[in-house]
Amino acid sequence: MALDYTIIGQRLKKARLNKKLTQEQLAEQIDVSIAFLSRIERGSSHVNLKRLTQICDILGVTEGFILNGTSSNSVNYLTSEFNDILNNVSPEKQKLIYKIAKVISEEE
Repeated sequence: MALDYTIIGQRLKKARLNKKLTQEQLAEQIDVSIAFLSRIERGSSHVNLKRLTQICDILGVTEGFILNGTSSNSVNYLTSEFNDILNNVSPEKQKLIYKIAKVISEEE
């Protein structure tokens, strides 16, 4: 499975915000520019494993969580992201998402 750097960036940003760190504070701690950290969080720049480990240590999360949404490999790695989406849309949009997911899942 290919890495989705947009999702990785979203997880990193969420972990940073949970630690109540600004981009500037984290960038300073890992010795990169704020612009580069911003690109990582948006998924437009890739993060290498050494840098990812450094960031995870500071944020108190595992690389496994950042890479696949769980502490270990799991088939449910996007569960948290789907829950976040569903919790932030109207009931009508939830129904639409459900219908689309049902159609896609029935194609297998």
